[in-house]
Amino acid sequence: MAAKLYGGAYLSPFVDVVLDNLSSILENDSVLNGNYSSLELLGRLQNCLYDVGPVLDDAELKQFTDKRVKKWLVDLQHALYFADDLLDELSTKSAIAATQRDPGNSSSWSRLVDSYIEDTGDMEKIVGTLESVVRRKNYLRLKESTKVDMSWRIPSTCLVEPSEICGRKEDKEAILKLLLDDDAAADGNLSVIPIVGMGGIGKTTLAQLLYQDDQVKENFDFRGWVCVSEEFDVVKVTKTVIEAITSSSCNLTDLNLLQYDLKEKLSRQKFFIVLDDVWNENYDDWNTLLKPFQKGVKGSKILITTRNKNVSSVVQTVSPHELNLLSDEDCWLVFSKHARLSTVSVENPTLEKIGRDIVKKCDGLPLAAQALGGILRGNSDIRYWNHLLKSEIWELSNDRINVVPALRISYYFLPSYLKQCFVYCSLYPKDYEFSKDELMLLWMAENFLQPVGKKTMEEVGGEYFDELIARSFLQPQYRGK
Repeated sequence: MAAKLYGGAYLSPFVDVVLDNLSSILENDSVLNGNYSSLELLGRLQNCLYDVGPVLDDAELKQFTDKRVKKWLVDLQHALYFADDLLDELSTKSAIAATQRDPGNSSSWSRLVDSYIEDTGDMEKIVGTLESVVRRKNYLRLKESTKVDMSWRIPSTCLVEPSEICGRKEDKEAILKLLLDDDAAADGNLSVIPIVGMGGIGKTTLAQLLYQDDQVKENFDFRGWVCVSEEFDVVKVTKTVIEAITSSSCNLTDLNLLQYDLKEKLSRQKFFIVLDDVWNENYDDWNTLLKPFQKGVKGSKILITTRNKNVSSVVQTVSPHELNLLSDEDCWLVFSKHARLSTVSVENPTLEKIGRDIVKKCDGLPLAAQALGGILRGNSDIRYWNHLLKSEIWELSNDRINVVPALRISYYFLPSYLKQCFVYCSLYPKDYEFSKDELMLLWMAENFLQPVGKKTMEEVGGEYFDELIARSFLQPQYRGK
């Protein structure tokens, strides 16, 4: 089934496998037994693999917006399959020849290996085809060690319009209770409260609602909002916190001076800080960042938003608050507000029916409902609404809708060994429910699981599964008894 998978997520580890097989053959002098033409061909094959590996991440990102890159990945995978089959057959024939080797006659064994190589006229063709495919990366302008384009992202701010928020009343009340509880800290004066959920589910919006709540304003001496995003720089974050609570620029650049200054400003104060869109899960980084915050008055709070449960487990002092998807009705309210449906539906009630069908495609994501509603804002053309209904959300231009890039960021930061496991799940129908054991066995059959120390494959597979849930790529289903 893995043969149906295309893209860098699958090809990156596959290239490594082919390289390992090739290296084993080249390191074994007895396999080719001085057949210099074959050694030259395999050397060219090795160069191709080294050349293509570093650009696969870039190709994986560009395949979503460039059909030529997607076609290139398909061609590359086919070429790699032939190369892998060639190496497997060469190894097998060499092993067979070795069993038939006459210890007293090395030339007879050499002829057995050479006969296979000489009879395989496809060897030159296989290597030549792969070289041709790899050369095309230059025309496609694929780059090494590329970074995902974040230029479309606007840093979050603390401002929000409460009337446009739907379906988060219970979530707000639950976290508000923690924010107003001065005894919420399990140890010391500081409480760290994580909001966890997949991209586009409304974590930042909920944090904005809480930040602007009148009870919160009255409960704390001062508040600060920091959009952390992907680049977790302790110096930068510390400096931004100082600027947020003083409403003035900070010219310090030394971390020691910054932290001392922040500690002095926070001491004997009850503060509320929001760290929005956090990705870093390194304990040492967090331990360093949080040192100045320990000097605040009892009841001080830090609220973080993150897509990754592993982040929350590093910093939390209370259990994380996990956001669920919105109901279709709440999604409809978000959609209709941004589409201004109340003004156009009077002229054509049919739009409401089409709109509700569009909302079902949002799968409970308020970001998707908002973005699609924005596209249709003030538009009463039934044909256009039907066109949007029949379009897949990822076919829409990134200039008009940021849903796909927003979700793609999570995928970009996924480790390669998890990417191929997640991509494998796409072979199954939408909303297909996997059992943990079933998925682990499927991954094991495809050789996706990488051995770690003395852990069994089942243990490794279980960790992969749990990691994908922690990063909100798989949604657990809880059933009542």
